[in-house]
Amino acid sequence: MSEEVKEQGVTEVKAEGERNYRKTRQGYVVSDKMTKTVVVEVEDRVKHALYGKIQRKTARVKAHDEQETCGVGDRVLIMETRPLSAQKRWRVVEILEKAK
Repeated sequence: MSEEVKEQGVTEVKAEGERNYRKTRQGYVVSDKMTKTVVVEVEDRVKHALYGKIQRKTARVKAHDEQETCGVGDRVLIMETRPLSAQKRWRVVEILEKAK
């Protein structure tokens, strides 16, 4: 029986230099007044547990924008990263659509 437990306990070993999984989200820039930081509003649609109605939940996150290219109204792709400041945990990967 101990051999069966050893076989089930096999873990996958990561290759050298391979990164962990990072969350990515799309959202709209609502503020760009800080230096190298933008506030992105991310929308999530969730189904109500009892009634089944689809609800929109929004979260505002601060994202790092190194080149300061984002403007208010831009649709951006952000990716989770290590903590860059007290509130910054995301970074801008690319601008999907510029504001009109």
